[in-house]
Order: sequence, then C-alpha cells, then structure tokens
Amino acid sequence: MLRLAAIQLRLPPQAAFAGRTAAWIHALDGTLFDGTVEVTLPKSSGVSGRVGVTTRRAEQRSGDVVVRQGLRTTSILRTLADLGRQLPLLEAVVAVDAALHLGLVSLAEMQAWSISRRGGKGLVRFRRLIELAEPESESPMETRLRLLLVLAGLPRPQAQVSINAADGEFLGRVDLYYPASRLAIEYDGGTHRERMTEDNRRQNKLLSAGLNLLRFTSPDIYQRPEYVIASVRAVLAEAA
Repeated sequence: MLRLAAIQLRLPPQAAFAGRTAAWIHALDGTLFDGTVEVTLPKSSGVSGRVGVTTRRAEQRSGDVVVRQGLRTTSILRTLADLGRQLPLLEAVVAVDAALHLGLVSLAEMQAWSISRRGGKGLVRFRRLIELAEPESESPMETRLRLLLVLAGLPRPQAQVSINAADGEFLGRVDLYYPASRLAIEYDGGTHRERMTEDNRRQNKLLSAGLNLLRFTSPDIYQRPEYVIASVRAVLAEAA
C-alpha cells in the first residue's frame, strides 16, 4: 500500500491503477499480483510512462474509475473485464469467482455491464467469464477444479451443495456435486490434523449414505489433470 501510494503521487490526476494491481486493491486472490504495477490512462492522455510502472491507454467511461483505500483504481467490473483480456481463461474465472464470493459484484451486474458496453473491446471473453462463473465457489482451487472438468467437456457440477440423509439428517456440504450420479467431489487442501479428523467422519457419513466420493489435491489438479478428468468421467459413465 505504501508503495502504491508513493507511485500515485508521481502519476497524473487521470491515471488509475488497473489489471492485476487493481485486483489486489479490490482484495481479490493475492496470487494475481506479481509485483508489477499496472496503470491505465485515457487514450487522449499525452503523459509519458513512469519508471517501474506498466502503462496502458484505454477508453475510460463513466464509472470505470473509483477510489479504494485512497487509491484511484479501475472499478471491479472494469478490472474483471481487463483481467479477462490479460489472463488465461481459467485464471480470469478464478478472479471473477473471488469477486462474486466476496460480494464485490453480482452476476446480474456483470450481465448489465456487458450489455451497456456493446462494441467494447474484450466483451466476447467477458461474456464467457459470466457463463463459467460460480458465485458459490469458496476458493481459487475449487474454481480451478471445477473449470478443469467443465473445459474438458464434462457436465457442469453444482457447487457447495448440502447433503442430507433420507431421514433429513445433515451429512455435510461438498465442494462439487453431480446429483444424478450421486457423485461428490472435494478439493483436499491439506488441512490440519484436527480438521482432517472431522473431514474423515463427514466422509464416512457420505459414503454410508450411498454417495460416490472423489477427493483431489493441488498436485492432482496442476500435475495430473488427465487423472482428475478420467476419474470423474469414469464415475459419471458408471452411474449413467
């Protein structure tokens, strides 16, 4: 924050932090910010660049710039649209899911924004982000796991689903769920022993209730994506 505040003092009044820098200011996934400071200026600006700052020129419409924590930055909607152009599709959806989960924006607001920007740059990608977004997603890795399946052509699973026994007893909430196949999918983030004990008990209840259960880790998602996809596809095919 001190670094950005100092940089802002060297910027012209019409400048605003943008892209990954704006995402960090809006408190999205911290891994998006790699330390490179990005700034946007109106196309008409004749201001030259600044040392240590990546400067882009783009049209600035009403509402595109807001003040957050004392810093001029692109609005959350403009930031997500910019990230949609800059990041790989999966990582852009991670940012959108985070914004939705934090309550910074809604799908309805995103849809309205895309309609109001007809003809704007990057709208095709922005609408694709809306299609793939999931407000219920609770972590970046859950989003990556869901998108791994969806982009592989598998049906879209439900997110954060509460599972009850036949008698109504609450058994637990699962990250992803295919109701027709009774397949629950969990991201295992390597929790502490106390949490693992609780998770094991919950897992036993789900299995006893007749659910299929698959658990995947970060190495599975990053290093063995084909294993993840094949495992889910096999259970869906068996239950069909």
